[in-house]
Amino acid sequence: MVRMRFLFLRCGAPDIPMPTEAHDLSAVPTRKELALIDAFLSPLLPTDPTPSLDDIAAQPDVRHLGAPEPAPQAPHLTEPARIVVAGSDAALSAVLTRLMRSDRLWAEVAFIPVPSAAAPSAAAQNWGLPTDPAEALHFARTAPVRPAPLIRNDSGLAVAGSATISDAANGAFTGEIIIDDHTLAASSPKTFGARLVPMTDAPGILAARATSPVESQGRLRSLLRKPCQLDPESVRTGRAVQAGGPQLRVIVDSVPHKRPVTRVTFYRHLRDLQIVRP
Repeated sequence: MVRMRFLFLRCGAPDIPMPTEAHDLSAVPTRKELALIDAFLSPLLPTDPTPSLDDIAAQPDVRHLGAPEPAPQAPHLTEPARIVVAGSDAALSAVLTRLMRSDRLWAEVAFIPVPSAAAPSAAAQNWGLPTDPAEALHFARTAPVRPAPLIRNDSGLAVAGSATISDAANGAFTGEIIIDDHTLAASSPKTFGARLVPMTDAPGILAARATSPVESQGRLRSLLRKPCQLDPESVRTGRAVQAGGPQLRVIVDSVPHKRPVTRVTFYRHLRDLQIVRP
């Protein structure tokens, strides 16, 4: 039987039951905190013999845009490795971003969502994960990996559960949002931006137009209408979402970009995520 190496990360969730060797990190781990991932993974694959990201991008058949596949590095590992993250979608996003930027997406990732009435886990819902902590821990340790597309933006942030694009003032949207070749949202008093979530298969992104403010505005007339209501008729899938406008607010897994931007792109990364899911 092949031995599995585990790294347990408990992110701002001290009450979540995990093994004694778990590392307690911030609710949204910093780059300094996540350096332990590099130390954990480096000995398992000192040299990657598989095609690089540049090699993949140069492939004429663009197979990487099809159905998600197991990591090609797996047969070359000295031991399989699994990172178990307990926390919010933002915590998971930080871990996935670290793996993506270091080009170590061959590591298996399991997620234990921390219960929150205010911000339920979109990642857990997308992947059909158990939400009971004890059940989720058992699942994280024993369930198999099923590859899925990894969605990122042009700032180098991985999307774990969801992302939104809206006007910086949280009012009616001014600009344009396109998914592949389809206009998803455009300037209109009845449009407030868009929400996107990663898919478990190709092409990678599912998105819809927002018909109410993306964030609660704290006023009675706003609270009567739930934030980020979506138009079901607008739902589209694609490999990339591009947006442009005078001042866009971009939120990835409940964490807003530090300042408004005039354009943003979300797209499928060249390597797939090795996620533990049903």
